[in-house]
Amino acid sequence: MIAPMRALLFLIASLAFAQTKPIIGVGGIVHETNTFNPKKTTLADFKAGIGGANGTLRGDEILRLSANANNTPAGFIEGAAQSGLTLYPTVIAGPQTIGIVLDSAFETLTKELIDRLKAAPKLDGILLFLHGTMVAESYPHADAEVVRRVRQAFGDKIPLIVVHDFHANVSEEIVRMTTALITYKECPHLDAKERGVQAAKLMAQVVAGKVKPTQAIVKPPMLLNILFHNTYAAPLKPITDESKRVEAAPKVLAVSVAGGYQYADILAMGPSVVVVTDNDPALAQREAERLGNLLWNLRDQLKFAAPTAAQAVKMAMENDKFPVTLMDAGDNIGGGSAGDSTYILGELLKQKAGGWVVVISDAGAAEAAIQAGVGGKFDGTVGGKTDNLHGDSVRIKGRVKGIHDGRFVETAVRHGGGRYWDMGTTAVIEVEGSTPDLPNLVVLTPKRVIPFSLNQLNSVGIIPQQMRILVAKGTIAPRAAYEPVSARIIVVDSGGVTGMNPARFPYRHIRPNLFGRLPE
Repeated sequence: MIAPMRALLFLIASLAFAQTKPIIGVGGIVHETNTFNPKKTTLADFKAGIGGANGTLRGDEILRLSANANNTPAGFIEGAAQSGLTLYPTVIAGPQTIGIVLDSAFETLTKELIDRLKAAPKLDGILLFLHGTMVAESYPHADAEVVRRVRQAFGDKIPLIVVHDFHANVSEEIVRMTTALITYKECPHLDAKERGVQAAKLMAQVVAGKVKPTQAIVKPPMLLNILFHNTYAAPLKPITDESKRVEAAPKVLAVSVAGGYQYADILAMGPSVVVVTDNDPALAQREAERLGNLLWNLRDQLKFAAPTAAQAVKMAMENDKFPVTLMDAGDNIGGGSAGDSTYILGELLKQKAGGWVVVISDAGAAEAAIQAGVGGKFDGTVGGKTDNLHGDSVRIKGRVKGIHDGRFVETAVRHGGGRYWDMGTTAVIEVEGSTPDLPNLVVLTPKRVIPFSLNQLNSVGIIPQQMRILVAKGTIAPRAAYEPVSARIIVVDSGGVTGMNPARFPYRHIRPNLFGRLPE
């Protein structure tokens, strides 16, 4: 009887231990708002996500569909497992990147988040994933409003840790309301999961009473142009490296240097430094100011210069090594654009380039190609149909080379950490003038899909390494996928709601006289 009794005692002890594990609520509303995009964001947009990148997840869906990803929720899951936390998943809405969020969508999602948190067993802490740039109709700094309402519901004492994207427009207000605020360090965002792990581990220390976070924020009076957001190269890399060095110092719990998001016309727009220390506010302030000064002192290196679409296509054609990747910055889908810009496509046709591929989000053109069938003729206009900001529709003639279900998986660590993608039923058009060695290809997708993975092309039968010119609708983020196969990357100052030149945008609410607002 001794062995069964020991087993029973062990089981009772195990259950008692499980019941003492801290319970942490997890949720988020993830939106990067481009206030210059005229299309408002609806509740349905949050559900759809971008290119099938999960959309809105609820309850155990969060754990089940995020566990194998490389994103921030996956980091929460891993960090909790390593630290002995029990996660209570509520709702994570998004990711989404369009225009201003309708109040109706914001109110619905925020209420659901709080209601689900209230339905949990007694929570010991709350982890929130908020992009950091959400703007709703009535709330210019909507992320801070989410945190304010969570605080209102649960009080000031419960530990509340927020993870933001690198492009967050962080405010003094949200720093005051959080126990700790952490942003991605990297752009392209290869550390999304790592930051989730960091947040969960810090939460474990806080609820155990091992640390008492204090934090400080510094916001240099500047617009750090997205052209310079590559944290793996100068001029930003030395500051990113220094932030990591400081974070490893005694009493420092987290260091974040965020680049900000220039397409949100709000007071908090711009880069920031947030330093979290263990009960040492003076250290937090001192290091935040020092890193903020390093950012400010970059001014002489931040000269805005980038080729137009016409110049970039000419440069690509004259290059002696291939493929050359053209970053279509004005149609940066991850930054809130339509995905159907035609400026570069028009120049490729006009300059009679050979061996190129362009992805265009155009549901109508995709459907016409599908109706024509593989091998069928295609003669129609593509792109330029969402608004009048991304170029005119372009007529192309050719044949339907392939039709695909549009789904692909990215297993490598890429920007943002997404794993499962869905472009919708996708057609590939081989444009007139193509040759077997130099095909000119237009990929038509019903859904906007951010080019964070080369499998977007591989999945429809295109081998990127065999092309001469690749067009990726982004600025910095696609580099993680495209840099390994590119002989050269050219960032293009193309038109659109994510154009890099801030002089094109009618800012009304940002801080006055920011350096970089008008290119020097």
